[in-house]
This record gives sequence, C-alpha cells and structure tokens, in this order.
Amino acid sequence: GFTLPYPLGEITAAPAFYLAIAVLFSRKVSFWSTAIGSAIGESVNIFVFGEAPSIWALTFVPGIVLARAPEVLIIHRFRDKARRILAYGMVLATIYETVVFFLIDWPVYSFTAFYCIQPGCSSSGLVQGFWFASFDFATLIDIAWIPVALILIVAAQRAFRVQHFD
Repeated sequence: GFTLPYPLGEITAAPAFYLAIAVLFSRKVSFWSTAIGSAIGESVNIFVFGEAPSIWALTFVPGIVLARAPEVLIIHRFRDKARRILAYGMVLATIYETVVFFLIDWPVYSFTAFYCIQPGCSSSGLVQGFWFASFDFATLIDIAWIPVALILIVAAQRAFRVQHFD
C-alpha cells in the first residue's frame, strides 16, 4: 500500500456507515456506537497507522466524538422523512460536524504549541490558528458519502424487511 498525503489520509468510509446507523437504529444505539466507534477509529488511526503525531490524540479523539456523536442525533430527527429531506438532514449534520471541528481546532491551534510547524515551537496566534483550522472545512467532503449511506439504508431495509431496527 501507500500513504496518502495529509489530509487525504484522514478520509475513510466511516461517514457512510454512521450516517446509515443514525437512520436504521435507535437514537441511543446510533449515538453510542458512533461515539465509541469514532474514538476507537481515530485512536487506531493515530497510534497504529501513525496518521498523526500521538500528541494530537488529546484533541482529535474527543473532537471527533463531540462532532460525530451529536451529528447522528441530527440525522435521527430526519429518519422518517422522505429520502430527499433525509439527505438534506445529512448535509445539515455534516455541516454541523465541520463547524464543530473548526471551533475546537481554531483555539487549540491558536493557543497551544502542540501543532506548530515552526522551529522552536510557540503558539500560533489567532490568525495562524484560524488558517490551520480552516483546513477542517475539507470535512465537507463527507457529503459525498450521503448517496452511499442512502444505498446502505435502502439495502438494509429491503434485506431485513424493516424500516428501523429499534
């Protein structure tokens, strides 16, 4: 295999699955499976595959949980709506996720030395922190997983002849 350059190495198929889980399962199952799965997945990504320095786990792991677990709650509210409305709900939830990542990362990148790239590491300041955090808006690429999630939802509903697994 080969390693993709940052941030492409961060792209996974996880959004397709947690978007589908949010529709197919109860609010509690959706929330906790996404929270736990995201924490484990991000930890493995950092500590096993080395996609980021270990120190980044201090914000990456809680950050992904704070962004994704509530994201499924947003989607869950749209699960009984028409497919088009459900898809819009998924877009809204992905925007929420992106904004949460940004709001966490901006102050962290601005006021800590963990993420600086200059020799002698010092905190970046608000403008440079804003610049670094702005790369979080690439998370909107997760919108591309919505059609895959909808296919997974329809396939599961047809295969098991159920609307939801609650």
